[in-house]
Amino acid sequence: MAAKDGAKSQEDYKLKDMKLDLGEKWPHGGQRGGSGWISSERVASTYDLVEQMFYLYVRVVKAKDLPPNPVTSNCDPYVEVKIGNYKGKTKHFEKRTNPEWNQVFAFSKDKIQSSTVEVFVRDMGMVGRDDYIGKVVFDMHEIPTRVPPDSPLAPQWYRLESRRSESKKRGEVMVAVWLGTQADEAFPDAWHSDASSVQGEGVQSVRSKVYVSPKLWYLRVNVIEAQDVEPSDRSQPPQAFVKVQVGNQILKTKLCPNKTTNPMWNEDLVFVAAEPFEEQFFLTVENKVTSAKDEVMGRLISPLNVFEKRLDHRAVHSKWYNLEKFGFGALEGDKRHELKFSSRIHLRVCLEGGYHVMDESTLYISDVKPTARQLWKQPIGILEVGILSAQGLSPMKTKDGKATTDPYCVAKYGQKWVRTRTIIESFNPKWNEQYTWEVYDPCTVITLGVFDNCHLGGSEKSNSGAKVDARIGKVRIRLSTLEADRIYTHSYPLLVLQTKGLKKMGEVQLAVRFTCLSLAHMIYLYGHPLLPKMHYLHPFTVNQLDSLRYQAMSIVAARLSRAEPPLRKEIVEYMLDVDSHMWSMRRSKANFFRIVSVFSGLIAMSKWLGDVCYWKNPLTTILFHILFFILICYPELILPTTFLYMFLIGLWNFRFRPRHPPHMDTKISWAEAASPDELDEEFDTFPTSKAQDVVKMRYDRLRSVAGRIQMVVGDIATQGERFQALLSWRDPRATCLFVIFCLLSAMILYVTPFKIVALAAGVFWMRHPKFRSKMPSAPSNFFRKLPSKADIML
Repeated sequence: MAAKDGAKSQEDYKLKDMKLDLGEKWPHGGQRGGSGWISSERVASTYDLVEQMFYLYVRVVKAKDLPPNPVTSNCDPYVEVKIGNYKGKTKHFEKRTNPEWNQVFAFSKDKIQSSTVEVFVRDMGMVGRDDYIGKVVFDMHEIPTRVPPDSPLAPQWYRLESRRSESKKRGEVMVAVWLGTQADEAFPDAWHSDASSVQGEGVQSVRSKVYVSPKLWYLRVNVIEAQDVEPSDRSQPPQAFVKVQVGNQILKTKLCPNKTTNPMWNEDLVFVAAEPFEEQFFLTVENKVTSAKDEVMGRLISPLNVFEKRLDHRAVHSKWYNLEKFGFGALEGDKRHELKFSSRIHLRVCLEGGYHVMDESTLYISDVKPTARQLWKQPIGILEVGILSAQGLSPMKTKDGKATTDPYCVAKYGQKWVRTRTIIESFNPKWNEQYTWEVYDPCTVITLGVFDNCHLGGSEKSNSGAKVDARIGKVRIRLSTLEADRIYTHSYPLLVLQTKGLKKMGEVQLAVRFTCLSLAHMIYLYGHPLLPKMHYLHPFTVNQLDSLRYQAMSIVAARLSRAEPPLRKEIVEYMLDVDSHMWSMRRSKANFFRIVSVFSGLIAMSKWLGDVCYWKNPLTTILFHILFFILICYPELILPTTFLYMFLIGLWNFRFRPRHPPHMDTKISWAEAASPDELDEEFDTFPTSKAQDVVKMRYDRLRSVAGRIQMVVGDIATQGERFQALLSWRDPRATCLFVIFCLLSAMILYVTPFKIVALAAGVFWMRHPKFRSKMPSAPSNFFRKLPSKADIML
């Protein structure tokens, strides 16, 4: 029974094929346009990766000549659009008879049960009911259909009708009403009837938006030297170092080895900066007075946009900068703000445009273009993604005592982020939104995540208790695994690791198409470096890259969180895998077994050769002998035979090629086999927030694991040192024997043809088990007796 449940859960975690009816279909017949008021002969913008959803759009532009209230002599107008039970309101203006709203309302056609659209203009009352000014009524059957990319429907003036058909003039309102789909450009900013319960600031957070990551630069600061830096105590020269701060990033040079007023460093400090450059470049030259005290001897403050932008590896001219210096001591209080320019510093500063500033891991990078736009190549393809729907989402919070979820989807590829609209209180939301990206390299990855919106301004309370948008799941798709011009429609399981274990949070349905614009260019890119050439001409160290990537992630998260609606920090960090470098026992096991899997082919080959040598299958061994004799007699066939064999293996494996993009594999990830304590450790904060006894237990476990790794590393080092000992005369008798063996081997191999030697070695290696001994061979015994440095370690 347990095995049956395990098999069922494995099926739940797999990708599922979907048969969907995608493309544009219009309600008045035909694929496009049909017999509505508006039809078009032009080719409509492709929106064929999603199911069409029809909306009734009402654009309220403005009103004029509205009558004032007879009591207050003022008019505080607003417009209410009503279709059946759905009502949408514009904001109200105070004391305006000619207000302008320019607001769009979108009503889902599937939920409309009324035959009329009513547009009311009302006067906001100070107390009690709002006063009625007038209304316009539209018949649903007379509303035109608009087909993109037709120009927007021109709004018209409509005279407001009173309730009692009075002849008194009630003013006019400018309105446009049409039937369209989610492809309409009015869709993203429209008020949606599906989100009519959202009020206040939450209205902005339910809309779909496109974001662009800030343009990131590496700022390279080469600190060369300083002159005439003076400490407060002039009796002894300073031991100087330089500290540079850009935003929240602080880096320091090493201490100058000599105590001098003219120190030299010649060190590179690298920072991440984002356009527009809001941070200041803040540099101080400091004296290390004691281990706990640093004294500022001068400073330099400059905006970042004054520095030169470099596009390649050409040298940048260095400059001398004057340092601001302030007076010291109580007696010089009046001179504190007197600037003295006696000290100066020699710097070479530039903004690097030839690098790609990495804000995500290179293992699933989505953008490889350099910072400078002048260095960009032409795109090689187009990526189109239809974010269709989700099914069976887990409840993420409680609202008014009821479990609910307000899901939305975020996709990130390159510098472009997209966010779908939020579907209110739905476990099976339908977004049906389509987005497009330019592709510059096929070996890149698009990331999509589903989240629960916890910022709708209501009384909802998330299950975690925190006011953050909760993670529902994430999907990654590598473009190189997709066939060109094919539409992939799959249901991806949303899997999340929690402290209690692996949990399926639902499924998300996606339609993906990668269109290749230039096959020759794409093939060329497979032999081209992944990153711009500056990464190889002047590479950063591994530690530098890790630090810079973390800083870039922080800057991107901070900038996107300031957009409207904000793409919050927790979303950006989850999409960019900001904590992927943290220690995890589960991930360590997974990586170990990945290595085992990589070498499993070699292990299987060695076992097969062992079976051949021990004549487990005599026919196979005889055939292998024949092949071996042929290759020895005709050595020029060795390489062609090897490549032909790999070609045939590739053809054979073509039958079993993957038919769909790979997805999160719970088995490879070691997700189901992880113990609760290992998962609890993985989700622990840094530094830890656990009790002392738990930390002690985990530390001891880590020591035992590290001890085993230490033993393996030591064994590898021992074997290597034994190879070195062959000729090092550390064991004089062993080295003497080996040197004599080498001399005899050289003489024998000189007079004996190589084919004879290879043939004899092969026959000896594949000799019959009758001629084999169970004891270790003489060379093996000789090697194991060689000395290593293990016996001289403390």
